Amino acid sequence: MIRPFELVIFDCDGVLVDSERIAVGVQVELGAALGWPLTAEEVVATFIGRSHADIRALVAARLGEETASMWSKRFEERHREEVDSGLVAVDGIREALDAITVPTCVASSGSHDKMRHTLGRTGLYERFAGRIFSASEVARAKPAPDVFLHAARRMGVDPAACAVVEDSGNGVRAARSAGMRAFGYAGGLTPAEQLAGPGTVVFHDMRELPALLG
Repeated sequence: MIRPFELVIFDCDGVLVDSERIAVGVQVELGAALGWPLTAEEVVATFIGRSHADIRALVAARLGEETASMWSKRFEERHREEVDSGLVAVDGIREALDAITVPTCVASSGSHDKMRHTLGRTGLYERFAGRIFSASEVARAKPAPDVFLHAARRMGVDPAACAVVEDSGNGVRAARSAGMRAFGYAGGLTPAEQLAGPGTVVFHDMRELPALLG
C-alpha cells in the first residue's frame, strides 16, 4: 500500500505565485543588455528552479564577477518592480489549498525576503507564515535535496510521507533525491516532459492537486 501523505511541501515561484514569467522576462532583458543573449526557453532550462547564488555563479563563469554583480543587482530591482505592478497567484492555487487537509509548508530556492514580498503581494503569506523554508538555510540548493529534507525535519515528518509540488526540472529532481513523491505542475513554463520521471505525477491544473494527493 502507498503510504498516505502527512505533509505537502510547495515550491513558491511558479507553484504558489505566478512569478516565473516575470523572472524569465527580466533574465532575457538582462542577458540582451549585459552580453549573454538568451531565449525564454533557454532561461527556463538554465535558471528556473535554481537559487539566486547559483544563477549568479553561472553568470560569473560566463561574463565575470563584475558583470554578475551588476546582473544580480539589476535583476532584484527589475523583478521587484514587475512583482509590484502585476504579480498574481497561480491560477487555482487558492482552491487547491482550501481543499488540502494535511499540513503544508513552503520550501523554495528563493530568499525569505523575496518570498515575504511575493507571497505578501498575492495574499498567500499568512497561509504559510512560520512554515516557510529557504535554500539560504541549507548547504546546497536544488537540484540537491537539502531544502526539502530541511523542511521535513523542521515539520517533524518522515521524508517518505511528504509530497512535493514543483514546477521545474531541478525541483522535481530534488524531491526525488529527498525520497519524496513529486507532483510536477506543468501549467507554467516548464514542459511536462521535463518534469516527468520516476515517483512523479505530472498535472496541468492546480485544482486537480487535492484529488491527486488522495
